[in-house]
Amino acid sequence: MKISECLKEDDIYLFHQGTLFHSHHLLGAHPYQLDHQPGYRFAVWAPHAARVCVAGDFNNWNGACHPLEKVSDAGLWAGFIPHIQAGAAYKYEITAPTGQVLLKSDPYAFQSEIRPATASITRPSSSFLWSDNSWQKQQQHKNPYQSPLLIYELHAGTWKKKEDGSFYSYRELADLLVPYVKELGYTHIELLPLSEHPFDGSWGYQISGYYSVTSRYGSPDDFKYFINTCHHHNIGVIMDWVPGHFCKDDHGLRLFDGEPLYEYEDKRKAEKTSWGTLTFDFGRPEVQSFLISNAIYWFEEFHIDGLRTDAVASMLYLNFDKNEGEDAVFNSYGGDENLEALAFLQKLNKAVFHYYPSALMMAEESSAWPLVSAPVHENGLGFNFKWNMGWMNDILQYMKLNPIYRKYHHELLTFSHMYTYSENYLLPFSHDEVVHGKKSLLNKMPGDQWQKFAQLRLLLGYMMAHPGKKLLFMGAELAQYDEWKDKDDLDWELLQFPLHQQMHHYVKELNHFYQHHAGLYDRDHEPAGFTWIDPDNHEQSILVFCRHGVCAEDTLLIICNFTPVVHYDFRIGVTEPGSYKEIFNSDLDSFGGSHQVNDTTLFSEPIAWHNQLQSLQLKIPPFAISILKKFD
Repeated sequence: MKISECLKEDDIYLFHQGTLFHSHHLLGAHPYQLDHQPGYRFAVWAPHAARVCVAGDFNNWNGACHPLEKVSDAGLWAGFIPHIQAGAAYKYEITAPTGQVLLKSDPYAFQSEIRPATASITRPSSSFLWSDNSWQKQQQHKNPYQSPLLIYELHAGTWKKKEDGSFYSYRELADLLVPYVKELGYTHIELLPLSEHPFDGSWGYQISGYYSVTSRYGSPDDFKYFINTCHHHNIGVIMDWVPGHFCKDDHGLRLFDGEPLYEYEDKRKAEKTSWGTLTFDFGRPEVQSFLISNAIYWFEEFHIDGLRTDAVASMLYLNFDKNEGEDAVFNSYGGDENLEALAFLQKLNKAVFHYYPSALMMAEESSAWPLVSAPVHENGLGFNFKWNMGWMNDILQYMKLNPIYRKYHHELLTFSHMYTYSENYLLPFSHDEVVHGKKSLLNKMPGDQWQKFAQLRLLLGYMMAHPGKKLLFMGAELAQYDEWKDKDDLDWELLQFPLHQQMHHYVKELNHFYQHHAGLYDRDHEPAGFTWIDPDNHEQSILVFCRHGVCAEDTLLIICNFTPVVHYDFRIGVTEPGSYKEIFNSDLDSFGGSHQVNDTTLFSEPIAWHNQLQSLQLKIPPFAISILKKFD
């Protein structure tokens, strides 16, 4: 039997049409039996190649022993090699049009060697037995827009390391990390990219093996164990996904068959000079099949719950991050938009939600591109959430200011409410905000040590009270002085000191408070979920507002004081008459605060204030968030 007879013609056709969304079942190395002989079936796309062979440790890296057959005019090559065992190292030996012989890792490799080695590995059929049916069924019935979504973002290699500096494995992380995240009150973990990458310092953002979960921390089945454990603890898993660019390493996708293939042929479109990487050719059908299948693969094979798509703006704009006039390129209408990338993202999200309706598809999109989180049929990009980079930049710029001068920049607090319902937003304090000299969150705060800690508590509390889902990068819960060190683990030794213990306790209590109060999440994306009481008090740098849940009794009254001044008998308007109690205060002494609290019931009075018919008086703690609830 010829190898071409082992491949479905429909699959080959759809792959070349850009609509084979499970192309990982067609391409790559798969255990196979041909003419009663066990072995592996190989398939690779290399349309410019004069010849393609498989070289590996099973033939002393002599590809001439195992040539592949060209099975489609558009450049699909395939072959069967008998008696290869699982765990064999291999590469494709590709003869370019120039006669140059290239050794390339398999773009569809399901496992790769541990860096610095770069070969692909023949993976056995998985023997892992999933036991997360209960979690999967639960997600099918959950409305993500009306549910708490609180994400702990982390880098697997630097969350915690062993005493000798080596990495914990996926299985060890499952046993250490998952209970920790659960205890802190997070609903999801978001992992910096775990696709295979050659350089630790890229944090996974410069990928060489899109279908290989990195071998740094173990095998694919080990990673399945990690995710299965997360689901047993009711923790969802989101993975950072990088379709915007790929690394230039010789064994990877660059000039895969001797010519531009996965990247654009036009160097002005291909090069991401600031990152030293290459852009995918989003208009090429086979690249679409490759990338969309890759997204599907992580859901199908590893049961992940969502993808955070990195650097979407770099995909949408042809001249992203270029200096004016530098190798500028424009679309057929004369604009800067990459129309092929736009169509690809819409196609991607339609495919993912077709197969996985409860998926979380999140866009890190830093521009003002409209309708990022709107459905494709409404001319949107089709994601269900967008990172709110504008809010993040504004609030961090505001918090860095000396409190004396904050009154002159009050709009940094309020501007986000002009657009917060234009998208389904997620509020991120991610890894990008605590690296490259930007300082840790704690050290962004001005003032002495006590003031820094108080303002960090306020910042995190304000994030929790502001409409939008939440994300916090690892280490903030420890109140690290140092920014993220991508070669070392977190500063766990800080937990021996009282202020850091109290911050850790505060983050835990704040997270659980969020999960237990629907007013903070179940109308995140509806204007009816928010009411200003007083947005204009720039002189005292105080905000007063309400968050409303679907149920009226879930309404919360929130006061944020961005100065160190304590206010006694401070009057605020309330929407309804009755008795109110303070149910959360970031200034508690157990959190490290000065314990300026409202520990008695507060009664409204028929005194008009803040455009409300009723008002009450209370104490306003310094650098703090106070949350009240009506109880009659």
